Amino acid sequence: MTKITKTVSLLSFILFISCGQKDPNKNIDEGNVKNDIYKSPEIGWTIEIPKGWSVVSKDQIAENEEKGQKAIEKTSGQKVDVQNLKHLISFQKDKFNFFASTSEPVQEEYPGEYQKNNKMLQSLIYQTYLDNRIKADTSSGKEIIGGIEFNTFYITIYAPDSDRVLLNQIMYNKLINGYDFGVNINYNNEEAKKAMVGAFAKSKFDVSKLKK
Repeated sequence: MTKITKTVSLLSFILFISCGQKDPNKNIDEGNVKNDIYKSPEIGWTIEIPKGWSVVSKDQIAENEEKGQKAIEKTSGQKVDVQNLKHLISFQKDKFNFFASTSEPVQEEYPGEYQKNNKMLQSLIYQTYLDNRIKADTSSGKEIIGGIEFNTFYITIYAPDSDRVLLNQIMYNKLINGYDFGVNINYNNEEAKKAMVGAFAKSKFDVSKLKK
């Protein structure tokens, strides 16, 4: 089992995805949106899209993800297969403030493999940023969302020639119902962070979907 495809999804966000479409259900691979509420039956997850935020075009995500894929392959020396990666709900306020979620079916070959691969993923993200001359600091931890403990990975991206912060990223992930479920948040101001983190914090999960 590998988690390298998650890095592709995360790195694509620094390319500042934009453009939305009127019908949000055309821009997700699984689940549905109704009255600004997204539900994923596979994950057992429900989230409300913040008012004034727009759902991102799947085509635009794919275009930017291709660039992220090339960056990952260059750093890792491996081909990346994103065939099984599903795009769930993605929404944005503007090109710098962006929420995206993905899922990918995984199966642990031995106990603890998921967490081991998660640490590998975090190291790969940091190294890929370095290889692309992106100045960044990272840290990791845990956070409870909707009663579920998620792995967290925090990234701060700086201007090339100073300590001025250009962008912050938060990555959440958890193995749920046989899926590697991930949420990535990009923000450059506290108001946008509050809107996205707040929306995710109010998420509801069907606990029966949790992998025992």
